[in-house]
Amino acid sequence: MYSVGDKVVCASHGAGKIVSVEQRQTLGRLREYLVITIPHSRMTVMIPVENAEFRLRKVISAGAVEEVLGILRCGTLKLPERWHDRSKCIREKLGTGDIHEVAEVVRYLAVRDADKGLALGERQLYKKAKGILASEIMYARDLSAVEAAALVENVLGVTHV
Repeated sequence: MYSVGDKVVCASHGAGKIVSVEQRQTLGRLREYLVITIPHSRMTVMIPVENAEFRLRKVISAGAVEEVLGILRCGTLKLPERWHDRSKCIREKLGTGDIHEVAEVVRYLAVRDADKGLALGERQLYKKAKGILASEIMYARDLSAVEAAALVENVLGVTHV
């Protein structure tokens, strides 16, 4: 299903590239793992091949990026007012790995930041969400990480990083 060179999304980490397939002994059992580099977080993730179809998906197409940017321009996500409930909803949406949900979270937090400012925890979630979003746009549009981050910031109308 997946092979070296494929660009994939790992739900909670963002987009990356499969750089190798390795065998490792785990709990007395030899298993094959996909080794994925996630550039935006400087992370390497190993996913068991037998779990790949449940934990990974292919990066969206270049054509689908415009739909995602549309969500950034005018998304209307409503979340609870209480920080604890809002944080839980945001984490659940980010955990789905669905690019549209990630874009909704980014838009929501950008608007909230402009209106009321963000608390430290929300600011960290905002940074993580933008990184996840930009990482997928980077691969979908064949951009550099800097170009993808700038595109997200420009669409949001954000002047600070």
